[in-house]
Amino acid sequence: MTDTIPFAIYCLDKPGTERKRLDARDAHFAHIEKTLDNLLIAGPLKDTDGATIGSLLIVKASDADDARRQLEADPYFAADIWADIRISEFMPAAGDWIGGKIW
Repeated sequence: MTDTIPFAIYCLDKPGTERKRLDARDAHFAHIEKTLDNLLIAGPLKDTDGATIGSLLIVKASDADDARRQLEADPYFAADIWADIRISEFMPAAGDWIGGKIW
């Protein structure tokens, strides 16, 4: 993908969807394997007890609609586990993952 920018995708699970998440996990992992080139980072969100409560992805996309299409291709989306989805352009500005700071 050319001319892309990072988008953060923050998804919180619906209550009671743990079984749906587990049932879709293998298909989700297969999807992640196929789309690794578009991912900057992805993983589950956990509560203080270690239970999964959602997902966080930072994807390379041409615009917010492209980021949304990428999310909708994920089997977790089809499993209808997310109650709240937020997609925002993300600008990495500082930290170990970017090797320091941009200023």
